[in-house]
Amino acid sequence: MSDRSSIEWTEATWNPTTGCDRVSQGCDNCYALALAKRLKAMGSPKYQADGDPRTSGPGFALTVHPDTLNVPYGWKSPRTVFVNSMSDLFHARVPLDYVRRVFDVMADTPQHTYQVLTKRAHRLRQVADRLEWPANLWMGVSVESAKELPRVDDLRQVPAAVKFLSCEPLLGPLDALELDGIDWVIAGGESGPRHRPLDGAWVTQIRDTCQQSGVAFFFKQWGGRTPKTGGRELHGRTWDEMPLPVSA
Repeated sequence: MSDRSSIEWTEATWNPTTGCDRVSQGCDNCYALALAKRLKAMGSPKYQADGDPRTSGPGFALTVHPDTLNVPYGWKSPRTVFVNSMSDLFHARVPLDYVRRVFDVMADTPQHTYQVLTKRAHRLRQVADRLEWPANLWMGVSVESAKELPRVDDLRQVPAAVKFLSCEPLLGPLDALELDGIDWVIAGGESGPRHRPLDGAWVTQIRDTCQQSGVAFFFKQWGGRTPKTGGRELHGRTWDEMPLPVSA
């Protein structure tokens, strides 16, 4: 976890779990998997358990960290917090009771705004009615290609105060994207030495759909060898729209 984050759409990260497994094409060049490998080599105690090499990697076994649950209580000023930048809270191996404990911390620290993002939209929908949803929790799903559009339907069934999509890394057009019940869309290209190209028409289409639907749109990056290689401008401007004031 970190008191500050370089991710453009958040302010801090908090990792009550670490580790994950690949579930779709968007995971192919996972930045968290690569970072976990480096952290393991550096001796970081939270990244010593290796995941299945077929779906995960060194230092990236799904692990819960109850000792991190007190971290948000130590942040004096309100902030927007990305929960599990190094994992997925709705991974099948995260016990539901532990998810409840994470939710309890979020409810108990209403000065912060929490952003939870998952690729396990099916499990999210299955357990949603067994969780107490605090008003300061924004719930999102990753939609990197048209194949993953069913995740949006799962998200619509969740009683979160704010629902959002992360179309990053965007790997193809989302022609059938519908945004009823969605409050915010993030789009962006992939970065890293094996980054896949981003077509500007795909981004423009998502931006136009957001505008037609009255949904906030955030363009994170064009991507390239580094996150900043291509910049962030789309059609001559930066798109930094948010669904609500940060730390509302």
